[in-house]
Amino acid sequence: NAVIGRYRLSVQSGSSSPATLGTFVLLFNPWSSGDDVFLPNKAECEEYVLEEFGIIFAGNKNHISSFGWNFGQFQEDIINICLSILDRSLYYRQDPITDVSHRHDPRYLGRVLSAMVNANDDQGVVLGNWSGKYEGGKNPTSWTGSGEILQSWKKSGFKPVKYGQCWVFAAVLTTVLRCLGIPTRTITNFSSAHDADGNLRVDEFYDADGNHLERGADSVWNFHVWNESWFTRNDLGPSYSGWQILDATPQEESGGIYQCGPASRHAIKEGEVDLDYDCPFVFAEVNADCMYWNYDSATGKKTLIFSKSTEIGDSISTKAVGRDDRVDVTRDYKYEEGSAKERDIFKKARKKLGLEDKFDPTAPTQDEIEQKPDISGKFKVAGSLEVGKDLDLLLVLENLQSDAKTVNVNMTAWSTLYTRRPVNEIWKDSISVTLAPKEEKQFPIKIKYPEYQQQITTDKTIQVTAVCHVKDGIQVLVQRNITLDNPGIDIQVLGEAKVNKEVVVEVTFTNPIDTEVKDCVLQVEGSDLLQGILELRIPPLKASEKSSTRFKLIPSEAGPKHLLVNFSCDKFADIKTFKMVNV
Repeated sequence: NAVIGRYRLSVQSGSSSPATLGTFVLLFNPWSSGDDVFLPNKAECEEYVLEEFGIIFAGNKNHISSFGWNFGQFQEDIINICLSILDRSLYYRQDPITDVSHRHDPRYLGRVLSAMVNANDDQGVVLGNWSGKYEGGKNPTSWTGSGEILQSWKKSGFKPVKYGQCWVFAAVLTTVLRCLGIPTRTITNFSSAHDADGNLRVDEFYDADGNHLERGADSVWNFHVWNESWFTRNDLGPSYSGWQILDATPQEESGGIYQCGPASRHAIKEGEVDLDYDCPFVFAEVNADCMYWNYDSATGKKTLIFSKSTEIGDSISTKAVGRDDRVDVTRDYKYEEGSAKERDIFKKARKKLGLEDKFDPTAPTQDEIEQKPDISGKFKVAGSLEVGKDLDLLLVLENLQSDAKTVNVNMTAWSTLYTRRPVNEIWKDSISVTLAPKEEKQFPIKIKYPEYQQQITTDKTIQVTAVCHVKDGIQVLVQRNITLDNPGIDIQVLGEAKVNKEVVVEVTFTNPIDTEVKDCVLQVEGSDLLQGILELRIPPLKASEKSSTRFKLIPSEAGPKHLLVNFSCDKFADIKTFKMVNV
């Protein structure tokens, strides 16, 4: 339980003055049973402390994608940068002696670092940007590792690095905590709620044409990435020890600054939202109820379209131990969706937050919640979901009643950020439909590549919405969030990789569209395979043309290492892949 950090070591013999031998850095020790971060499983220690490569999951719940990340926690100078992060925190600046005296406690350090990895309040490491415009910095999707970010922060005289979004904050926090010896992993939550007003409910608003309105501070993100770190909770008791949630993405203030956690994962599952720290916010991220409203800007009137209690917190994912696979940890966060136990826990959390007894004028009435629509609808994907190809969808409408229904349907498609924030309108259309009793009809929708190519963001996400106005019935909202895939890219290692010997790597990419792509850049990184980041310019590629790029690596250490490649051009942003290289 000693304080971690840099110590001076000197030796004294007899009465002569002490001779300085140098300094050493003391870290947490997850292999030692007395340590607060003791993790009994050796394979987990290997993965969550020693592994410098990770996989982060993204996309959306219907279509999970992933990309590699180079944590690089043992690369040159990273330990020094991690220690300077601690010495630049608001806590240290306000009271250095007290701050240092708490540095034996992973709870304290996790909270301090969740504040320091974002730039809000304290000139921390990464500046967030969710505007869709990233001038003056790097697009958050373009990073492939934490090393470049941490090195830039130090080189600039500790000015925040531009720009990050949730996975960047989570990945940098993983690097720092693993470097200090605290077992840490990244977690992706799909359909993640940002409940700004603490009522365990998120409200989304649409106009009559189907446009998603930015009203109110609540939102639902296609995915959100945070961290889990492993340590004991002496403050809460043994059943709350183990995985603790930390979130460095600046979403809501806690204790006056942008920090979040540690929240005990066990406390979240059991609805113990009154326990430290920030349990109500994390509980809402995976459990909030979703309310969809129609909002009329002329009258200011809002009408509930429908509410859903099973929408939020889906396919919660992390990388497997010792393998490049996805593991689903949703059951560790909540009981089965829709089960009686899950609803009981939700009610318990509401009660602890004092929401049960308080009248909430913004909440829908019981009548509104129980109203039954006459029709149901869904969007189905009819083709491939790839940037550069047309997007083919089917709107499926079904009449649930035994009399005919007339429906006016207003449809829109917007490009969005992964937070579902609308950016550009891509397409709109309206149709009028008559559905015979119990009839189901399909309506094909085609959004051509040239229609969305200029409008789409580097998140490659599109939200399609249909607002169905049923004659003499209640409105029905049909929506789908679509994440497009980039075309593929291939890595081949030509020959055997050996320590301190050159080995050639070939990266191939075929232009899948019928126009030329230019401004092609290939970025390569990988801990112990090459120093820093290799950047290669590639000549323009004509329609369907294939490019092969070769470069040399000189591995510096034996074992399984990961090479990460990121290819960008004027038509495709950040096509990423990775390859395990056995050195």
